[in-house]
Amino acid sequence: MIMSRRLVQLFVGLGLYGASMALMVRSGLGLNPWDVFHQGLSRVTGISFGWVVLLVGVPVLLLWIPLRQRPGVGTVANLLVVGFSADAALAVLPEAETLPTRVGLLVGGILLNGFASGLYIGSRMGPGPRDGLMTGLNTRFPRLSIRVIRTGIELTVLGAGVLLGGTFGLGTIAYALAIGPLVHLFLPLLTVPERAPVPAETILN
Repeated sequence: MIMSRRLVQLFVGLGLYGASMALMVRSGLGLNPWDVFHQGLSRVTGISFGWVVLLVGVPVLLLWIPLRQRPGVGTVANLLVVGFSADAALAVLPEAETLPTRVGLLVGGILLNGFASGLYIGSRMGPGPRDGLMTGLNTRFPRLSIRVIRTGIELTVLGAGVLLGGTFGLGTIAYALAIGPLVHLFLPLLTVPERAPVPAETILN
């Protein structure tokens, strides 16, 4: 039962994560640093946004090898599901024409991203390629904190993404400020326990 819940939660979370990315893209107000990079590559290469998300994940995953990181089911699922779900959502979401609509898409995208992160991380099935790169670097270089490593990675991909034409703006700043507190809120609520709780009548008997 626990494993079934973990698998369902993993795939629902990853699907919603891709949808949240699409909402932020359609807002046109700015993306999170990795998605600025993905969008920039998409514009330069002509490859769809979702396929870029998938293809970038492959070399990032290869960087795990020297870091001695081991992928889990969630790692492979993240690589495959998020990009396709983002493309599917972009295919049905219309372009936003008014500022209130764009702000609504941005806010909805950030909130959904935080909830989806809590779902897939809380499934405990393995980190995504980009998260695993961060934790792997922290293991390899323990003197560097997670905060320093994550900031360094995200500033690097953000700078590259802006140079490639990705959308940097209000949404990028809003995401940076909001995602930490949102994941902090949702993750404890959505983390699957390691063992199923023992029914009270079993204890009493």
